[in-house]
Amino acid sequence: MDPEGEALLLLQEARESVEAARSYRRELQQRLRGLQQARKQIRESAALTRDVLEQHFNDLKGTLRKLLDERLVLLLQEVDAIEQESIKPLDECQKLIEHGVSTADDLLQEGEGVIHEVMGEQNEKLCNFTKKALHIQLDSLPEVPALVDVPCLSAQLDDCLLTIVKNQIFSHGTVASRPPVQIEELTEKPGGILVRWCKVDDDFIPQDYRLQYRKSTANHFEDVYVGSEMEFIVLHIDPNVDYQFRVCARGDGRQEWSPWSIPQTGRSTLVPHEWTAGLEGYSLSSRRNIALRNDSQSCGVLYSKAPTYFCGQTLTFRIETVGQPDKRDSIGVCVEQQNGYDSLQRDKAVCISTNGAVFVNGKEMTNQLPAVTCGSTVTFDMEVVHLGPNNNEGGNTKLRVTISSNNREVVFDWVLDHSCGSLYFGCSFSYPGWKVLVF
Repeated sequence: MDPEGEALLLLQEARESVEAARSYRRELQQRLRGLQQARKQIRESAALTRDVLEQHFNDLKGTLRKLLDERLVLLLQEVDAIEQESIKPLDECQKLIEHGVSTADDLLQEGEGVIHEVMGEQNEKLCNFTKKALHIQLDSLPEVPALVDVPCLSAQLDDCLLTIVKNQIFSHGTVASRPPVQIEELTEKPGGILVRWCKVDDDFIPQDYRLQYRKSTANHFEDVYVGSEMEFIVLHIDPNVDYQFRVCARGDGRQEWSPWSIPQTGRSTLVPHEWTAGLEGYSLSSRRNIALRNDSQSCGVLYSKAPTYFCGQTLTFRIETVGQPDKRDSIGVCVEQQNGYDSLQRDKAVCISTNGAVFVNGKEMTNQLPAVTCGSTVTFDMEVVHLGPNNNEGGNTKLRVTISSNNREVVFDWVLDHSCGSLYFGCSFSYPGWKVLVF
């Protein structure tokens, strides 16, 4: 190799080394930032944990002191009540005895005076004195209760309480180095976000999970789900807005919740599914994702506002309330809106009736799903399995359709005469009372 070529090669190798060093430095800086974030999380969580522990135990001490004071007051009141109730008859007996003593003193003084008087008048006065003494009944004495018959108060205090409280206090509270559950995945849905979480502590046995969310600009989280499932679709999500999610768990047989997971941020860029407003016969919610068949005699198909369902997504209908079923009822997907029909049991549509029958282009399939009931969830999943020749010029399109309901599903191919980038959804009910949520 000539010197010029060798120099160019060395220059190229030097440039590659410089670029590798630059990339290596970026990676190290990224890891350094990761370490800084980890250190910040440890310190901030430790400081927060200290504050929580101090506040909790201060509150606990105040509450215990208050409860002990209240119990002491009640016991002292009980002592006062027993004392007053027991002393009252003794006071009455003492008054009676004191009155008897006074009477006896008076009688004694009178009797001694009579005895020392002159003999001429003694007989009459002695007779009167004797009658008076008999009238007083000097042999009648009030009964004084024996000591064994009167209350002798004492405090019964169980010394084991201190041991029980001590054991409870020493076992109260734990410090966890990491939450037992973490959010695993956030999947955008039309007008919602599917949140999945997983258990990261093998020794932790969960009983329930608790999911909270908030807009990233909000100050407080709010509960959105409590239950045993490990995923949940959070609805009423505004498009292109960041939301934060966190989850915790409650151990089997426990009352307290675990520490919260690390908050995860997600957003949905998908347009929310909405029903078309203004169709007589159906009343819609404020977000237009819930349709209620009202009492109007008008009958027809309620379509989506726009073709917002795309292949590869899952379209979900949840039956909130039910009315009287009819074989012409339908819930499903169609290529286009067609007015003048009272059901989706027609061409260029696939649907399920409330009795579980499945229709493809207006023809009933042999396979059937369970009848739709209150709380039922019906899902549609579609994927393109075949594009006919010259599809852009009108070739056939084959879609693999899966309809699921009540833990059963049917799978079939739906052939369309042209390509469809997106589809409408719709529903129809002959009788009032049916309410459907779509997401």
